[in-house]
Amino acid sequence: MPAESPRVSRLEPYLHRTEPAPTLLKMLVGVQLAGLREDAGLAQEQAARAVGFSPAKLSRIEAGKGRRPPTEVDVRALLDFYGTDEYEASVLLQLLMRAGEPGWWQRFDKRLMPEWFDRLVGLQEAADSIRTFEIQYVPGLLQTPAYTRAVVERGLPAAPSREVNRRVELRMKRAELLKRPDAPQLWAVVDESVLLRVLGSRDIMREQLEHLITMAEQQHVVVQVVPLDVTNASAPAIPVTYLRFGGLDLPDIVYLEHIRSATFLEDRDETEQYRVALDQLADDALSPRDSLDLLRETVELRYGGR
Repeated sequence: MPAESPRVSRLEPYLHRTEPAPTLLKMLVGVQLAGLREDAGLAQEQAARAVGFSPAKLSRIEAGKGRRPPTEVDVRALLDFYGTDEYEASVLLQLLMRAGEPGWWQRFDKRLMPEWFDRLVGLQEAADSIRTFEIQYVPGLLQTPAYTRAVVERGLPAAPSREVNRRVELRMKRAELLKRPDAPQLWAVVDESVLLRVLGSRDIMREQLEHLITMAEQQHVVVQVVPLDVTNASAPAIPVTYLRFGGLDLPDIVYLEHIRSATFLEDRDETEQYRVALDQLADDALSPRDSLDLLRETVELRYGGR
């Protein structure tokens, strides 16, 4: 067997993951293919034309986008064209095969999991760290079932109870990633108005804030609150989620959610702007310790903490 490249040695652990991680694996395969192309000194358009792809198709493959991974035939064509050695090619093809295994979230109805949301959940499952800013609701990964139900019923008042139940189930399942031994670091900044806005009932809010306190006491969870009296806080106008993936040569990704769609930003110049904005927002917010004090005070004074 040829000597392993550092690239291959970093990929091998992903062949043995117990849980499917299709979004991560599609991205890894795409990044490695892009690296092989660049090593060959080829522009994307040149490589696409040489193997009979459109530039758009090769761009999707290298970005790891779409519900399904690329076909083995397409990936083999690229590997052969780049002259990839047999062992490295075999590792990438094994990753590709595992990328075809459905993640737990892909077992939900597609109405609950449009492609953009499917991608978000997959990215969160794969992330090394998640930063989020919320201006209206408690971040989804930190919600209780009752609070989630109140959010869903507020946003979808005509939804049948079965759909509401499935949406609550989906969100609770997503939150389980914070209980994993390899849980990502979660850093959540929320506006103080989120703590004061009553959703469902005061009992639901008390339970939710008590849960938020419990989670904020975990080592891998940081919660900061932007107080209402900070008048010049540099808050974005919409919720922001910023995802990082550790030392895997994967780009940082910013997720911006709209009412029925979302935008994913991967260009380094764009994501850097959001990283700086989130850093500034964290500076504007109370410290994690003071934020915990405010959470406890709000539970006691506003919701009759136990």
